[in-house]
Amino acid sequence: MNGHRLSALAEAIGGEWIVRHDDPLIAHLSIDSRKPFTAHDTLFIAIKGERHDGHRYLADLRARGMRSFVVSDATAVRAFPECNILLVHDTLDALQRIAAWHRRHFRAPVIGITGSNGKTVVKEWLFHLMRDSEHVARSPGSWNSQVGVPLSAWAMHDRHTMGIFEAGISQPGEMERLRSVIEPTIGVFTNIGPAHAEGFAHDRAKAKEKAMLFRDAQAVVFCADHAEVAEALRAQGIDQRATMLGWSRERSGWLHVVREEPSAIGQRIHVINDAVDFDFEIPFSDRASAENAIHCVALMLHLGRTPQWIAERTPQLPPVSMRLEAVEGIHGITLLNDAYSNDTASLAIALDHLDALAAGRPKAVVLSDLTGGEEPEQRYRRVEELLKRTMVQAVFTIGPELRSHALPFAPRVEHFSDAQELINRVDPVSLADHAVLVKGARAFGLERVADRWQRQVHGTVMEVDLEAIRHNLNHYRALLGPATGVMAMVKAFGYGAGALELARLFAHEQVRYLGVAYADEGIALRQQGIATPILVMNPEPVSMDLLHRFRLEPEAYDERSLQEALRYAAVHRDAPPVHVKLDTGMRRLGFTEDELPKVIGLLRETKGLRVASVLSHLAASEDPVHDAFTRAQIAAFSRMADAIEAALGYRPLRHISNSAGAARWKEAHFDLVRLGIGLFGIGVDARETAQLQHAVSLRTVIAQLKRATNGTTIGYGRRGLAQGERLIATVPMGYADGLSRRLSNGGGRFWVHGHAAPIIGSVCMDMCMIDVTGIACAVGDEAVLFDASHPITDLARDLGTIPYEVLTSIPPRVKRVHVRG
Repeated sequence: MNGHRLSALAEAIGGEWIVRHDDPLIAHLSIDSRKPFTAHDTLFIAIKGERHDGHRYLADLRARGMRSFVVSDATAVRAFPECNILLVHDTLDALQRIAAWHRRHFRAPVIGITGSNGKTVVKEWLFHLMRDSEHVARSPGSWNSQVGVPLSAWAMHDRHTMGIFEAGISQPGEMERLRSVIEPTIGVFTNIGPAHAEGFAHDRAKAKEKAMLFRDAQAVVFCADHAEVAEALRAQGIDQRATMLGWSRERSGWLHVVREEPSAIGQRIHVINDAVDFDFEIPFSDRASAENAIHCVALMLHLGRTPQWIAERTPQLPPVSMRLEAVEGIHGITLLNDAYSNDTASLAIALDHLDALAAGRPKAVVLSDLTGGEEPEQRYRRVEELLKRTMVQAVFTIGPELRSHALPFAPRVEHFSDAQELINRVDPVSLADHAVLVKGARAFGLERVADRWQRQVHGTVMEVDLEAIRHNLNHYRALLGPATGVMAMVKAFGYGAGALELARLFAHEQVRYLGVAYADEGIALRQQGIATPILVMNPEPVSMDLLHRFRLEPEAYDERSLQEALRYAAVHRDAPPVHVKLDTGMRRLGFTEDELPKVIGLLRETKGLRVASVLSHLAASEDPVHDAFTRAQIAAFSRMADAIEAALGYRPLRHISNSAGAARWKEAHFDLVRLGIGLFGIGVDARETAQLQHAVSLRTVIAQLKRATNGTTIGYGRRGLAQGERLIATVPMGYADGLSRRLSNGGGRFWVHGHAAPIIGSVCMDMCMIDVTGIACAVGDEAVLFDASHPITDLARDLGTIPYEVLTSIPPRVKRVHVRG
C-alpha cells in the first residue's frame, strides 16, 4: 500500500470540501512547513496549538508547490483555487483519525510501549532483536506524542510484519486518543515515575491513565515489583482480558529474575519460569538497562523465541542515543553524527535534522548499508526518495548492498568497501562548508569517519541542547500575542554557546530578527549563509557601506550615528534601515526625551532613510522592587515612539522587552521581544525556570587520580592542603577554559557521579585538582561543572556574578557539541 486517495481520507475524517481540484494519491503527511516535501503526494495538516499555528504558513507552502491541505480556518485559504482543501473542526483530531483509519488496514501484531522512562530504549532494542526475522515499522526517535504517534503509525505498510510504537502522555484523556491510533495487540509497561507528572495528582492516577493503552491488548509485559503499575493494570481490568506477563526480582511471577551479576561485557542475568531456565548477557552494567533488557526478553519468550536465540542476540544490544550530535568539523564542515543506527525510519529523521542544520548550505551524507524487512531494492528506492527530497548534493556509501543498488542518490555518489577506504580516498576539502550526516550501523565503523573529519579539541566540552532552546523559544512565543515577533540575541558568540549554530536554529524557527553586538558578528553569520534580518546593537566605528554590503541594520543612538545614516541614505536608495534607540532610564546608549525634538527634526530632513524600529532597554524588568520604575520606562517609551511615528508618517516596529520583560510585562511586548538568557533555561523566577529546559552543560574528564597523605600540599603556591588521606583527581579545565580562579580551594566544585567534588588548591591555566575522596571513580569518568541537575545559576552564585558572565567567559577553545533530540 503506497498511499490513499485524498477522497478516502476526507471520508475517514468527515471533512468538508472547501476546494476540490483533483484526487491525488497521498503517500506523506506533513505538519511542519519547514521540512522538505514532495508536493504531488503530500497532505499538509495545519495543526493549531498553544505556541504555533500551521495556518500561518499555508501561503508559503502553496508558493512552494503544496496542493493538498487540511485546515480548521477557512479564511486562511480563500484564494487557493487550484488546490484541494478540507475543512475540519480540529486538525489534530483529523491527523489522529487519519492515522487510526490507516492503522486498521493492517493485521500484523503491534507492540505498544508506555511508561515514564525507557520507552525508546525498549523499542529500539526490540527492533534490534527482531530486525533479521521481522519487517518492523516503529516510531522514529522518541515520537510518542499526540502528533508523533499518528505520524509514526502512518508509516506502517502491508509489507510490515510487526509494528512497535511508543506512547507518552502528560495530561488525563490523552492516552485514549493514542490507543485508538496504535491499537496494540501486545503491551509493554516499562515503569512509573516522576516524569511528565504535572497533569496528574499522583503516580497512581498517571499509571491508570497509561494503562488505558492496553485496553484491548492480548498480552502485557510489566515488572510486577512496580506496585503502581500492577495496580493500574488491575484497575483497568487488563488482567481479566489479557495474558499478564509480569516479571519480578522479588517474588515469583510469570518470569522470575534469580540473579544479576557483573560479567566481562557488562552483566549476566539469570531468569526462570515454568518453561525456561537460562542466563543471558547485556553489554551494560546499570540497573535501568537490566530492567529494559528483561522487558525485551520477556516479550521475546512470549513470541516463542528460544533461550538460545535470545542469549545469542542480547550481548549485541546497542547503546541508544536519544540525540543527534552536531559538532564543528575541519574546513568549515558541520558534522551530524548518527553512526549507530541504520534503517530508513531513523534516516528520515536524521535527514530532517540535516536539512535544518544546513540552513541553505550544501548537504552530504555518509551512509552504510541499511537493515529492514523489505527487499533491498525497495529499501534503497526509499533511500533514494529521502535523499532527493532533502536535496543532498553528495552521498558516500559503504557496504555491498549500496554498491550493488547503485541508484542515482545525488549528483555526486561514491561507493566504498569500508570506512578506511573512504577516509583514504575522500578529501574533506571537497566538502568544505557542507553539512555532513554520518549515518549507519556500528559494524561499519563510521564513527572513524566522524572522528577523522571532526575538529580536534581537548576533552572539555560544552554541550548545547538545541531541542531545549527550541522548547524555551516556544515557551516565550506562547506568552506573546500573534502580532508580536521574536528577536533572538546571538551576540557574544551566542552567549558562549555558538552563534552560528544558534542562528541556524533560529532561522529555521523563523524568528523575525537576530541581534548581535558588533558588525563583525553579523558579517560572520552572513558569510555562513544566514539570511534572517540582523540588528547590530553596539557602537563601533564601522562604515555604513560595510553594513550595507552585508545587509546589516545599525542602531542610531546619538546625533553622530543618526547623521551618518542620513548622509548615506541620501545617496543610496537601498541603504539599510536604522533602528532608533531611546534612553528611557538605563542611562547607557540612546536619545533621551529631551533630545527627541532634534531627532524628529533630523528624521524629517531626509525622506530616504527608513526607520525599521524604535527600541529601548528595561533596566530592572525582573525585579518587583523596581516595578514602578519599569512602568515609568514603558510609559516614556510609548510617548517617545508615538512622537517619532507621528513625524515619520508610518509606524516602525517597537521593542523594549528582554526575556524577563516578556514574562512579567505583557504591556511591554509591543511588536518584538528580545530573548537572550531565557532561551538557555534561566527564567525570571523559580516558577518560570521550572517550565523551561536547561540548555547548556559544561563537563570534562578525569585525567589522573592520586593519593594524598595527611598534610600534603596541592597546586601552585602550595595553597591546597590534604586534611587526612585524600583521593585527588586532576581534570583538564582551567582558567583558560573559563574556570574562574575565584573557585580555587573550595570556592567551587565539580560533580562526579552525582557527588560534589570540591576544587582543592589553585585553579591552574589548563587544569585543576578536585577532591574525589569517597567517590567511586576512574580515569576517563566525567566531571561536570554545571548541567540540568547542577544549574549554572548555582555556579554563578558561588562566583558572586550572573549566568551571563559564566557563559560568555567560556572561550572558543572549549569544544561545543550541539545536540538535537
